[in-house]
Amino acid sequence: MICKRSLVRRTAVVTVAGAAALVLAACGGDSDNGDASGHDGHGAGSSSASASASASASASASVQEKHNRADVAFAQGMIPHHRQAVEMADLAEGRARSAEVKELAAGIKKAQGPEIKTLSGWLTSWGEDVPAEGGMDHSMHDTGAMMTDEEMTELENAAGTAFDTAFLKLMIRHHEGAVAMAKTEQADGMSAAAMKLAGRIITAQSTEIDRMNKLLGRS
Repeated sequence: MICKRSLVRRTAVVTVAGAAALVLAACGGDSDNGDASGHDGHGAGSSSASASASASASASASVQEKHNRADVAFAQGMIPHHRQAVEMADLAEGRARSAEVKELAAGIKKAQGPEIKTLSGWLTSWGEDVPAEGGMDHSMHDTGAMMTDEEMTELENAAGTAFDTAFLKLMIRHHEGAVAMAKTEQADGMSAAAMKLAGRIITAQSTEIDRMNKLLGRS
């Protein structure tokens, strides 16, 4: 009888131990599933971060794409145009007789020098070529936008009142070319910054054209 009771107790212990093992196994399975969920969650986070990074990259690319060929043409054309205006203005200091012509030339140089740097910076950021120093698009001569080599030589050889008259006439035509280029940019461009600069060029150089015409006695 005692032996039977002992057997029953052992059976109960084994049964309880087995049940406990099953419970622990189940808990362990839940833990594994929890870890898996954690990994899945991390994976989802990675996917979300990746999507976010992709969206940011797209947004950045969109910003870079907010310019077009008209903007590039404007910058690449205006840089040598401004350089020539600065070159002409440099001649005035030692050759002009009129104090007003010298003052006008100094103002042109002060305004257009920084604009050359701005335009060059845009081209670099757009991955476009910056016109080399001394490089000029001779097709622009036909539009009246730039001086020919012969005209620049004549200006260099002039002095006094003759220089003043030649400088004013040539610079008026030069400014008219710049205004035309700027109006084209406003009509066809996409870059807000480039179109804003074009507007400033139109306003400033139109005012200077009026001033130069008055100095020539044309108005």
